[in-house]
Amino acid sequence: MKIAKNQKVLNVLGITTFFFFSITFLFHNQAFSQGEALYKSKCSSCHQIEKNGTGPMLKGARKRWTDAGEGELIIEWVQNNAALRNSGKSKRAAAIFKEYGGSQMQLFADLTPDQVNQILDYADAPPAASKSGDGKGAKSTSAKSNNEESGGGIGKVWWVLAVLFILIIFSVSGVRRQLKSATSLEPAPSNLTYWQEFKIFLWKNRLYTGIAILVLTIASLVFVFQSLGRINIMENYQPSQPIAFPHSQHAGVNGIDCKYCHNSVEKSKSAGLPTVNVCMNCHKQINGKTPEQQAQIAKIYAAAGWDPNLPPSGAYTGKTKPIIWNKVHVLPDHVYFNHAQHVAVGKVNCTQCHGDMTKMKETAKVQPVQELNKIEGNIPLTKPTLTMGWCIECHGKKEVVIGDRSNAYYDEIHRRLKKNPKLYKQYLSNDGKITANELGGWECAKCHY
Repeated sequence: MKIAKNQKVLNVLGITTFFFFSITFLFHNQAFSQGEALYKSKCSSCHQIEKNGTGPMLKGARKRWTDAGEGELIIEWVQNNAALRNSGKSKRAAAIFKEYGGSQMQLFADLTPDQVNQILDYADAPPAASKSGDGKGAKSTSAKSNNEESGGGIGKVWWVLAVLFILIIFSVSGVRRQLKSATSLEPAPSNLTYWQEFKIFLWKNRLYTGIAILVLTIASLVFVFQSLGRINIMENYQPSQPIAFPHSQHAGVNGIDCKYCHNSVEKSKSAGLPTVNVCMNCHKQINGKTPEQQAQIAKIYAAAGWDPNLPPSGAYTGKTKPIIWNKVHVLPDHVYFNHAQHVAVGKVNCTQCHGDMTKMKETAKVQPVQELNKIEGNIPLTKPTLTMGWCIECHGKKEVVIGDRSNAYYDEIHRRLKKNPKLYKQYLSNDGKITANELGGWECAKCHY
């Protein structure tokens, strides 16, 4: 039996096209994902994709530089904009610096040309693929990215593999049909279309077809409900801030205690933000060593109404300009969280929720739970940061130290438990320790109004 020539051509063309598409898609998807990750970690605090912010929008940036005749200089601009401006070989660099009022862009000498191009490729992608021009778009992109990273959804690679398996199934079924026709005494019809052959195949294998449809339906429902569970999860969320604040310099190199700036963390529901006066305690004398640092500190002077050039060594002018910080960790209105209760009473270290701030060169962001788990001393958790499951899991694992007279709240609980030895023994019989959930940490009213 001979196979029709048109069928052979279609088979070869289909397989070749599919594998070419798969390889191209996988490599493009990998580069696109790297560009997205680099944009979020390096650029998103100052630059938006589709509109100007603290810095110019990134979409079309490469074209604008090319149209100005300096397309090859955009790499140097990203890596070390100060050096490019000082070299005098770029008119566009000077124009951007002037347009944004002398605002200093951070140096990214660690980025390679390929990485810069990956960021620009991501920014130039169609809006449907990189819609993060405003706050809502950034949040939805972040949520989607986290969803794929944490295994909560089906990534694009899985769809490619699914199509590959379907192709293999059709190829095997075609070979099987040809072998069956070759061994059959009755000639097989040769004028059937692929769709007609497919319907015949489904009918002959209706039991397996029904099972496959049932499995696909259940898998689709599971996927939908898992996707619903990822709504509004904001791991890696990092809004732009009016002043670049490197925690690694302040808390790391200089060793400033967290409570010096967040001075209400042990006394109040809120940890508090440092006032401009707290900043001026140091920055009256410290005005930065580099132009970038001096530009940021100048914003503090403007907020405080301080003019360092007035005699004899600077003076306040009385003209202040408030700093409007953007909130990073935002909880729903119906959720109650008290820093003092966790830090002072529960003895929870700041790194458990915020990560190791002594190593963070950028402004704070919502740290992914995987990053928090890498820190020594943190309780390992599995649920996404800032979700209800994350809090409940921590309450179920966090051991409470009672009876050592270090905390009046737990000392009172210990005194009452001692009056009921049976109940006290019951608490300790499970794992030899008392956790927060055993003291009411899982009661709804503890966290919800």
